Amino acid sequence: MAYQVEGKLLEVCTCKILCPCWVGEDPDNGTCDGLLVWQVEKGTVDGVDVGGRILAILCHIPGNILKGNWNVRIYVDDKASSKQKDAILNVWSGKLGGPIADLAKLIGKIDSVEDVPITFNVKGVDGNLRIGSAVEASLEAYRGATGEPTAMHDTIFTTIPGSPAFVGKANSYKAHAPGFNIDLKGHNAVSGAFRFTG
Repeated sequence: MAYQVEGKLLEVCTCKILCPCWVGEDPDNGTCDGLLVWQVEKGTVDGVDVGGRILAILCHIPGNILKGNWNVRIYVDDKASSKQKDAILNVWSGKLGGPIADLAKLIGKIDSVEDVPITFNVKGVDGNLRIGSAVEASLEAYRGATGEPTAMHDTIFTTIPGSPAFVGKANSYKAHAPGFNIDLKGHNAVSGAFRFTG
């Protein structure tokens, strides 16, 4: 086994609520600018301990999410050693196969890979994050009639294969990086847990 990683995901995007991409429909505005952030709580990649490391992808999706051709900026938390960074990038680039490889195939162009301070706070399925000076967001999950978080299962698209996705609202989503100028409130947010092996 090349890798086994588990942790939490936070995701926000420019689509309204709920995000149509997860059910295979076109983005609300024809395109989508989203942020996907995975925090590895524990795991190893080719023998390298990557627990505590964070990878984020700020992506421009030019149409239907399943057609790919995403334009992305990748951020790795600056506390990662060079071995940890390489290990994480090998998983999320799809080089090591497994469930995340299908997601990696959707990326058409990588504009940058940057080491930046990343703050990732999750309490239950709510959370907030900050990525250097480029991105900040906060989100809270919707609750069902029983008070439990509202979840999606068996969707055609997912950033956490094999796990339920909790849908919510981004109280704020700001991204200021080349190609991105976003300042939104009340748009789509998703959170969840993941466990990937490959």
